[in-house]
This record gives sequence, C-alpha cells and structure tokens, in this order.
Amino acid sequence: MSNLIVALQHAGGALWARMLPQYCFVCGENSAARVLCPDCESALPRLAAARCPVCAIDSPEGAVCGRCLASRPRYDAAHAAFPYAFPIREMVHAFKFDARFAVGRYLGQALPAALADGVFDCVVPAPLHPQRLAQRGFNQALLLAEPLARALRVPLLRDAIRKTRLVPTQAGLPLEARRRNLRGALQAQQRFDGLRVLVVDDVMTSGTTLDEIAATLKAAGAARVEALVVARTPSRHSG
Repeated sequence: MSNLIVALQHAGGALWARMLPQYCFVCGENSAARVLCPDCESALPRLAAARCPVCAIDSPEGAVCGRCLASRPRYDAAHAAFPYAFPIREMVHAFKFDARFAVGRYLGQALPAALADGVFDCVVPAPLHPQRLAQRGFNQALLLAEPLARALRVPLLRDAIRKTRLVPTQAGLPLEARRRNLRGALQAQQRFDGLRVLVVDDVMTSGTTLDEIAATLKAAGAARVEALVVARTPSRHSG
C-alpha cells in the first residue's frame, strides 16, 4: 500500500466520521461521530500520579525507580498518555493492525496533554523496517507524530532514523533478548548536534526500543532525548 493510498484513507476516514453515525469503540452505542461515548471516555484508565520521571512506570512518591537508578536509560525522560490496559490496549491494536485511523487520531489527540513542560527542537517517529512498512502500509508512530509536531510548532523529521535490520517481534521476550535484537538495527540519517529531540511511539513496554533510538540519536549529537507514547505498560517486565 503506497503512502498516497494511506494518506487518502486517513483523510477519507475523517470525512466519513463526519458524515455517518459513529459507534462507540467500547460499548457499541451511537456516540454522535465520536470514537468513544461520554460514559466510556470518562471510564478510561488513568496513569498513576506518582511515576518514575525517567521511564514513566509507577513509582512511590514519583521517585526515580530502582531499575533506572541501577542502569540509567539513554533517553532522558518518558511520557505517556494512558496505561496499557483495556480499552486503550484494544484501541492501539485496532489502529496499528486494522488501520482504524479514526481510533489513531483519537489516541494521538491525547499526546500533547501528556507532555511535561519540555522544550523540543524536533519530533522523530519511531521507525519501521521497510518490510514491516510494506506489510502494514503505514507507520503508526508517524501518523501519531504528524499532528503533534504541528501542535508543538517544531519540525517533524520523518526519516531521521532508519531501521536497517528486520527485528523479530519483541513481545514476550526477556529484556536481554530484546536488547540483543535491537543492537545495531538503527541508523541515523542526519546529525542532531545540540538538538532536544522528542521521539514518538505507540506503546512503551520494556523501553528497549526507545533506549536504542535514544542511543542512536545521541551518537548523532542530540543533547537530550525524551519519549512520548500513547500507552505505557505498568512494568518494564510487561509485554
């Protein structure tokens, strides 16, 4: 599926959403052209107020968690809009695997509010290997990053990082196996000297992908790298 076709589908989805009745993703009730009805939206899971300021997992009193103290990630901070739980988990899957673009737009709209008071010079989407991109037809991280970059009024660097090696699916693998999978799989396509970079992705589980992206960006000169995701698992061991 070409990028043009995906763009047309993405735009067409917004048009149909305005023209036809929309049914709530969770309960199936007519939701007046909204992805979620007011009741289901108000019942969405929320992140704990006290979270590690580095990796965004639950942490007593918002202190840096033990894992980050023992082994500091290469990214400087992580932010998330929701916990990776029902129905956010199912909404992410519908967007990512079923091309439910209206659901993706809904999730993306929550991203700006999830940011702390940070200042960024550019936004970089997490990359997909070309083979995965050809299979899926779109990069979900890029679709999330586009409106965010506009909202922040900073450049979106679409192809700043490339995944040069096809990595096996990370889900269910232990932490060290995830790290081995990603080692040497990413390549910066430009310099980032002195830039404060915001990396966007859909889900953060162990954090190894974002850690490797941050390492790649910093090797290319980035001064600071923060991550922003739709959903965060409650533990770095999850997923």
